Amino acid sequence: MSGEERRKTKILLADGYHIVRQGIRHILEREPDFEVVGEADNGQEAVKLARELRPDVIIMEARMSRLDSPEAIRRIKAEYPEAAILVLTSRDEEESLELLRAGVGGYLLKNTSGEKLVQTIRMVRAGQFVCDPLVERKLLKDASRPHRVALDFGQHLTRREDEVLKLAAKGMSNRAIAGHLGLTEGTVKGYFANIFGKMSVSSRTEAVTEAVKRGWVSLEDG
Repeated sequence: MSGEERRKTKILLADGYHIVRQGIRHILEREPDFEVVGEADNGQEAVKLARELRPDVIIMEARMSRLDSPEAIRRIKAEYPEAAILVLTSRDEEESLELLRAGVGGYLLKNTSGEKLVQTIRMVRAGQFVCDPLVERKLLKDASRPHRVALDFGQHLTRREDEVLKLAAKGMSNRAIAGHLGLTEGTVKGYFANIFGKMSVSSRTEAVTEAVKRGWVSLEDG
């Protein structure tokens, strides 16, 4: 029994509304490998409980009170970088690139299904970045700029890396990019590995968002 307990994913809920936390808790407590270890109703409390409880996953709303979500996430990640943070957001909320750069592990809309929430928790726990397509499009739109500048520190994307990144910005999968450019999927993954290294990011969404935000590529490019 103790072995089973150790294998459980510890989850902290951070949302300003008790009824929302209660609903999420009800969904998660049906999963035998999940354990909700605490609840926070503001950003300061989320940081405090993350420090005390050391959860594996923190589910946080996009707009916390007393300490805003980006700052709360930065403080949590500074003290406890292993924590995976999943942000829940409403469709009509302004998405913050600052949240992405603070270190979130994923974005989901609040109206997502319980099944999708459970699946996403397991994915971010495993180190994957997960982003709802609607949220991803908003992030990229907010980051859009029409101009281009060179990469920092004298590093430049190659022509092929630039092509791969532009296609990713259009929402194409690795397989679709490979087919479009006449490459293998493994080669495309290799290009992304190079891009991630040059940009100091760890996911496609981070790479595209940062590139568009800084003007390295434009969503208007053909």
